[in-house]
Amino acid sequence: MGELKRAIGLMSGTSMDGIDVAMLATDGRSLVDRGPFLTIPYDPAFREQLKAGLECAKTIHDRRERPGDLAELERELTLRHSSAVQIFLNNNNLLPGDVDVIGFHGQTVLHRPDAGVTVQIGDGQLLADETGIATVYDMRANDMAHGGEGAPLVPAYHAALAARFEDHVRPVCFVNIGGISNLTYIGEDGQILAFDSGPGNALIDQWVEANAGVPYDQGGRIASEGSIIIPLAERYLDHPFFTTDKRRSLDRNDFLPPAADEAGLHDGARTLAYVTAAAIMRSAGHLPQMPKCFIICGGGRLNGTIMEDLADMAQRQGAQVLTAEEADFDGDAMEAEAWAYLAVRSLEGLPLTFPGTTGVSRPMSGGVLAKPAVRVP
Repeated sequence: MGELKRAIGLMSGTSMDGIDVAMLATDGRSLVDRGPFLTIPYDPAFREQLKAGLECAKTIHDRRERPGDLAELERELTLRHSSAVQIFLNNNNLLPGDVDVIGFHGQTVLHRPDAGVTVQIGDGQLLADETGIATVYDMRANDMAHGGEGAPLVPAYHAALAARFEDHVRPVCFVNIGGISNLTYIGEDGQILAFDSGPGNALIDQWVEANAGVPYDQGGRIASEGSIIIPLAERYLDHPFFTTDKRRSLDRNDFLPPAADEAGLHDGARTLAYVTAAAIMRSAGHLPQMPKCFIICGGGRLNGTIMEDLADMAQRQGAQVLTAEEADFDGDAMEAEAWAYLAVRSLEGLPLTFPGTTGVSRPMSGGVLAKPAVRVP
């Protein structure tokens, strides 16, 4: 067994809401002691900068390219993460020396697995220098260099959490409803499978922001006042992503929100909430067995309309749906916790991804370690 290390995970990922900061102590294997958590929201102006960055990134062919203002945005993003770490340390009476490593995700601006390109902006060396803490970053690239799709990476952490479950609960499925939804299947024999399951919150967020000027549908209240537009829902669910046997990871641009004239505000939000839930269940149909339990993480678990649809659909399959909190986890913290856990695994040279999670050729470690510069007094 390895030595326990204290790690901070930083996650912004496909969402553009803010920075999640979580700490845990772990050996990178089955021992996980979860710690405090904090979210630092982005201001509206910076969210607009990130959206512009997504447009710039569409022209990238080499993942090292930073067209337009992307290099400046990367620096600003990194400094905001450094500030988030400092706030977190201050809030918890910690010093940089109390932390062994940071797991830094950065902001995904482009993910094209078919082309073998993934770009998460964020300067790991700058973050290490600013915080004084060793930083592991760029954890997707090595997977893609060995035939994987670079996502999802959280399943290794889900497997560690599932180790506490009794056998009769399995197979269990962790579902993260972020901008893109993904699932992790832990079979009765410990088999791990994972893949993106379809659009998550991104479509709903884009729809309500365009039509109501709000960043997201809080609690699913807008959707709760609408009706499902069946032809529109079926158009999304007839996408080849759901029918092909090959599972692949998604970019947020693979599914786009409806045109303005296709739905009113409430009916559009209701239809997209239904699509989010139905996409999860359709993708679960590609698993070896229907899970006995779905554990829902990420911001989508707070959307009551999505959760009601998902519970109804799962019940018809003889499965139950629990929020992360009902399973004694923290659904807000889980992705950031995962990045802390993965950073320790990277330090230990342990696999971050597996053939059954990303399609990589063999279990594969990854990440780049940045050590803070020695500061001369």
